[in-house]
Amino acid sequence: MRNTARWATTIGLTAAAVCASLSGAASAAPGSAPSALYAPSALVLSMGHGESAMAVTPERAVTLTCAPGPSGTHPAAADACGELAEVNGDLQALAPREGVFCTHQYDPVVVTVDGVWQGQRLSYERTFANECVMNAHGSGVLAF
Repeated sequence: MRNTARWATTIGLTAAAVCASLSGAASAAPGSAPSALYAPSALVLSMGHGESAMAVTPERAVTLTCAPGPSGTHPAAADACGELAEVNGDLQALAPREGVFCTHQYDPVVVTVDGVWQGQRLSYERTFANECVMNAHGSGVLAF
């Protein structure tokens, strides 16, 4: 049942983020030229304590829309979109920040990211040893 709730939340937030980003383009005044065509980039990021997403109930979830501009409930949307653009949406390529020291305490945290990046389906799951290690990966994307 936990997994069903997780997926329902993820799908609902993804749909809301994608629809919100697309509704801005649809609401342009008739006869006006579109400002720019873009491939949608809308993601739902969630985090919970545990070792796998199948056994974790998300504790926090945010939306992140990067096209046509940074928005969503992510606390650092502009920074996160910038970082994702640098790695072309490849969350595996996010490197840990330099100079961040974390304890070796094992309190696993699972991060999932689902949605669309530049029109392509994106799905990511990673387990970090603890929240400090999670926050150290990519200064803006996973800090929520």
